[in-house]
Amino acid sequence: MTYHVRIDGELGQEWVDWFGGSAISREKDGATLIICEVPDQAALHGLLRRLRDLGVTLLSIVRVDHGEGGE
Repeated sequence: MTYHVRIDGELGQEWVDWFGGSAISREKDGATLIICEVPDQAALHGLLRRLRDLGVTLLSIVRVDHGEGGE
């Protein structure tokens, strides 16, 4: 499952490994988008715990469904 997680503020590329190789990018509005693959709900809860431990503000989390053929 792929999730797009938006947080308030900036996280740099140095956090990629800490988030298990997720893609991290800064958005124009100053938020950070983390695109991550998680195998199950337990892994998603682990990701959310990491964000909590950082003390960042969670703006949104969206599950991205990929259609057949990898769209």
